[in-house]
Amino acid sequence: MKITDQIVDKHGLKPEEYQSIKKLLKREPNLLELGIFSAMWNEHCSYKSSRIHLKKLPTKGKQVIQGPGENAGVIDIGDDDAIVFKIESHNHPSYIEPYQGAATGVGGILRDVFTMGARPIALLNSIHFGDPKHPKTKSLLNGVVSGIGGYGNCIGIPTVAGETKFNETYNENILVNAMAVGHAKKNKIFYSKAKGLNKSVVYVGSKTGRDGIHGASMASAEFDENSEEKKPTVQVGDPFTEKLLMEACLELMKDNSIISIQDMGAAGLTSSSVEMASKGSLGLELELDKVPCREDNMTPYEMMLSESQERMLIILEDGKEKKAKKIFDKWDLDFVVIGKTTNTNKLSLKFNNKVVGEIPIEALASKAPIYSRKWIKKKPRKNTIELKNLKKIKIEDALIKILSSPNHSNKTWITNQYDQMVMCDTVQRSGSDAAIIRIHNKDKAIAVSVDSSANYCKSYPLTGGKQIVCENWRNLITVGAKPLAITNCLNFGNPENQEVMGEFAECLEGIKQACEFLNYPVVSGNVSFYNGTNKKNIYPTPVIGGVGLIKKLSKPLNHSFKEANSSLLLIGKTFGHLEQSCFLKENYSIDEGMPPEINLLNEKNNGENLLKLIDKNLILSSHDVSSGGLITALSEMSIASGYGAKIFKPKKLTNLIKYLFGEDQARYIIEIKKNNSTKVEKILKDNDIYYENIGYTQRNFFEIESELKINVKDLFKINNEWYNTY
Repeated sequence: MKITDQIVDKHGLKPEEYQSIKKLLKREPNLLELGIFSAMWNEHCSYKSSRIHLKKLPTKGKQVIQGPGENAGVIDIGDDDAIVFKIESHNHPSYIEPYQGAATGVGGILRDVFTMGARPIALLNSIHFGDPKHPKTKSLLNGVVSGIGGYGNCIGIPTVAGETKFNETYNENILVNAMAVGHAKKNKIFYSKAKGLNKSVVYVGSKTGRDGIHGASMASAEFDENSEEKKPTVQVGDPFTEKLLMEACLELMKDNSIISIQDMGAAGLTSSSVEMASKGSLGLELELDKVPCREDNMTPYEMMLSESQERMLIILEDGKEKKAKKIFDKWDLDFVVIGKTTNTNKLSLKFNNKVVGEIPIEALASKAPIYSRKWIKKKPRKNTIELKNLKKIKIEDALIKILSSPNHSNKTWITNQYDQMVMCDTVQRSGSDAAIIRIHNKDKAIAVSVDSSANYCKSYPLTGGKQIVCENWRNLITVGAKPLAITNCLNFGNPENQEVMGEFAECLEGIKQACEFLNYPVVSGNVSFYNGTNKKNIYPTPVIGGVGLIKKLSKPLNHSFKEANSSLLLIGKTFGHLEQSCFLKENYSIDEGMPPEINLLNEKNNGENLLKLIDKNLILSSHDVSSGGLITALSEMSIASGYGAKIFKPKKLTNLIKYLFGEDQARYIIEIKKNNSTKVEKILKDNDIYYENIGYTQRNFFEIESELKINVKDLFKINNEWYNTY
């Protein structure tokens, strides 16, 4: 078949990229080779627009065993234990076919973790939908939540934490980010780098079908009015087969049979084989006649580009094939030697005893295009909002509006669809600042959380990038965990748009600055560009997934008040920053101005000293102050516990609305026993921590001195109202 301009364009390649391919091959590619280049050179696989910026992120630290570049990141948590984790997007497939898109997103991220030799112990997610009133939102929401729950519940991994947000920016392009966390021994981590010559290349798992062909390319293009036609590019998942594959792989990993292992995710057999060969500076020769297929008359093109799920590629040591096959036979999975490693540094593909494709590995990997795209720096906005110019609102009415809004209402109707307790090591599930998972048969645990803040990032990306790292860090601190490392999923619009590329570059700079200052390295992640439809891009939405360590787990700490008549302290200074706040958005539909300033010194000092108080068992409960401000955080603590609180009006106060609803950062609410007040306050003073004594807990009522008094049961009803009417 002659390669025409139309065929090149259909494969998502630019004319100049096609010219580069011809130069690298020193000839024209055939259709199979063009398809392989399309898969490996798209944005999803090559990171061609983001790589120069990603290199700036801090990725090293004493706790880091493996940073970016592998299937998942690995950190050391002591006692020869390691935690393996990563987050990835499945945005485009989930918009086209929400159940399977979300389900296979979960399946794919689980394979990234257990291919490293780790048994998955937790799943998290960050899902973003359009306006709840948009005609597509309800069905997309139901499909995605069902897909996440269906896959995770069936495979038997607890889904323990996440976030669900709504904003009109996602009306035509939802976000579905899935995170998986696994536990392994430090000396049993498996990598994807191929080694040795004439080693067996083995295909294991499910058979190959025609589902998901061009899935990675589809994820590297904007939607248009014909997005429904892309349903064939969405993969179909089978969690029961994935469970078998996971157990078979982990069983094989008990000895020294495996040289390297790679899951067949985006771009399927193409990406797995190229990545293994590239990392090992080797070639691969594959006999495609041997690939197990579930459909008749599949072509080499279809086999190489299929994204059928629950498949792995393994390179084995000599003489280990028979023993390995016995394991996969036991689990009723395909196990076929489909090729060997070579010294040619080429991907050589045979079919019916003929070479049907031959490409230098470096042409697909290291020689893939890297773009330094032009970008525009965001100009700071002026904060011009004057409360006196807005219609007056009662504090109670403003609070009710926030607590009953889609973004702040109770989400247990979602999380109740997920099995959070399977495996019996979930100590604290979703609903608090972070979930807590016990390391099996030990008294230590990890805390995990995912966070995003698109409106801050849209307003001023540099500050937004810093803020979301800090919020994630605080969420781990509040449950008593020392933050160790993050994974990130960077969801942005079209990188060819200079404004979007500027949002990306500046968000990354903000993430970099915060991670460096907090010693909170990035060990894995994913970039998702082209999130938009008909030239309308989503808000920049970097999602941060953090992992922290609790060395000795006595009792879990959360944001639920523990008893009546205990003291409430606010750590951190309140300036009353209302621009970009939930208060203005929910009550006045205003999203103007700058996000709150981030003082990294205060973030670090306040957080580390709160950890010291927690380690001394001086804290009953704690909660960070973020979206919705102080009054919203206090309300959440009341709703979670059934206890109320009485909050004093500060003596030196210029504006109560700003004090209660301002979203200033680096702040925590802590509950302490009254007889510990002197001790706690001395520690805070000795460490130059700004704090205020803001009130005390009480039974039945949530109260702001002389301004508001509401029954906690009514707060609970208000917080559950949105779902009941949706």
